[in-house]
Amino acid sequence: MSRLILVLAAVLVSSFVSRSAEPTEKLVLELRSRVQPFKAKDEWHEVGLRREFPAKETAIIICDMWDKHWCDNATERCGEIAKRMDLVLRAARAKGVTIIHAPSDCMSFYAGAPQRQRMTQFPMVEPPPALDLKDPKLPIDDSDGGCDDADLKKSHKAWTRQHPALTIADRDFISDNGREVYHLIRAKGIKTVFICGVHTNMCVLGRSFAIRQMCRWGVPCVLIRDLTDTMYNPKMAPFVSHDEGTELVIQHIEKHWCPTVLSKEFLK
Repeated sequence: MSRLILVLAAVLVSSFVSRSAEPTEKLVLELRSRVQPFKAKDEWHEVGLRREFPAKETAIIICDMWDKHWCDNATERCGEIAKRMDLVLRAARAKGVTIIHAPSDCMSFYAGAPQRQRMTQFPMVEPPPALDLKDPKLPIDDSDGGCDDADLKKSHKAWTRQHPALTIADRDFISDNGREVYHLIRAKGIKTVFICGVHTNMCVLGRSFAIRQMCRWGVPCVLIRDLTDTMYNPKMAPFVSHDEGTELVIQHIEKHWCPTVLSKEFLK
């Protein structure tokens, strides 16, 4: 009898250890991308794919969600996005996803924050040679700065910090430096980076921590497409509404850079 008890105890312990070693959370998300079946034709088709992401190997980067923008309409839209974004960040954080706040040009505001100081503690890793990825022309004309205010202003630095509606938790990180973000990604074993924030046609694509650079360093990215916005003025080509201009840029990213996802997928 005692031998049987010992055997059963060993089985139970083995089962507990096995379960404990498994990843605690996984994200099962529906992604959207676009394919070009016939390379001789400029014809693209929307495709969906279902992917599983271990939460511990996933990060979300929040791009330039400032407290104030030089364009008033951009400030208003950013504020609305921030309210929805914080709910998504809370849900992702609770599942073990790494959260990186990247409000460019605001590092002096966060100089004393532990979330900022921890970014400098990761071992420096030299990124690989950049992949030679094409950068096709955007489908919108943002050469005027993209502001759609009735009373147009000149571009200037109006921001001092990240939008206060976004919670910066104790275990989050703060950086606007692509090399620092890359060091964190490698140190923590991050396999996929989700990017949200503004503006899709500018910073979300072009910052050193954002889509183009991360893709060129071989880091798979996904854009959270309903937590972003463009700097686009409907008075410029292709003369569509602001929301249509944003959707055109999102489709451009799906064609040439990475898939996208809806924020509700993190709340399931």
